Amino acid sequence: MSGHSKWSTIKRKKGTLDAKRGKIFTKLIKEITVAAKTGGGDPGGNPRLRAAIDAAKAANMPQDNIKRAIAKGTGDMEGVNYEEITYEGYGPGGVALLIRVLTDNRNRTGSEIRHLFSRNGGNLAEPNSVAWMFEMKGQFLIPGKPSDEEKLMSVVLDAGADDMQPADGQFEVLTSPDAFEAVKRALEKSKIPTDSAELTMLPKTTVKLEGKVADQMLRLMEALEDNDDVQNVYANFDISEEQMASASA
Repeated sequence: MSGHSKWSTIKRKKGTLDAKRGKIFTKLIKEITVAAKTGGGDPGGNPRLRAAIDAAKAANMPQDNIKRAIAKGTGDMEGVNYEEITYEGYGPGGVALLIRVLTDNRNRTGSEIRHLFSRNGGNLAEPNSVAWMFEMKGQFLIPGKPSDEEKLMSVVLDAGADDMQPADGQFEVLTSPDAFEAVKRALEKSKIPTDSAELTMLPKTTVKLEGKVADQMLRLMEALEDNDDVQNVYANFDISEEQMASASA
């Protein structure tokens, strides 16, 4: 499992995400609004909107909030216009980062992201400096025991998954972006629960970090993820689970 996926899993287990539920709702509402604006308000014909709604439901967002966000995106209600921007940069130890934001003020957000990098031992880079180090994949994290492996593998591979590996008490299933929805439907049909299901950017190579440099990198991750305009942070660090768990405590 990639470093930033482990980081997210550890924080979820420790409940640190629940402590920031209001901030999570804000980010999800932005994503739903932009998805509805760019692809229409029908989740049946808009995979991005469907994924955003699923994420909102998983976070226990009230249905009324979801409906209002869709209405703002389709123009049925007055709303804010958000711009999608991806920033690239390097963190401590040469870690590559992609930061996806939705903002109503490009200058403000750019200044804030630059400040967070400089304050935490990193620096922003030119467009396409690190994007080539990542590839888009569908990723499912599925709870299960070793005895579940054969059945699960049959379901996901038959549906078009590329790979499945055990990962810290879970199974990680990877797909191409095109096969993501088919694998998701197959899991739902088989009544197999998932801890997470998303299209994400996975690193092709990783940078191993330890000690103070690893702690500094995780502080940068926390600072970026805590920014209201940041939707996703993707990074290619490899840090031990023990150190990540200690940093998220």
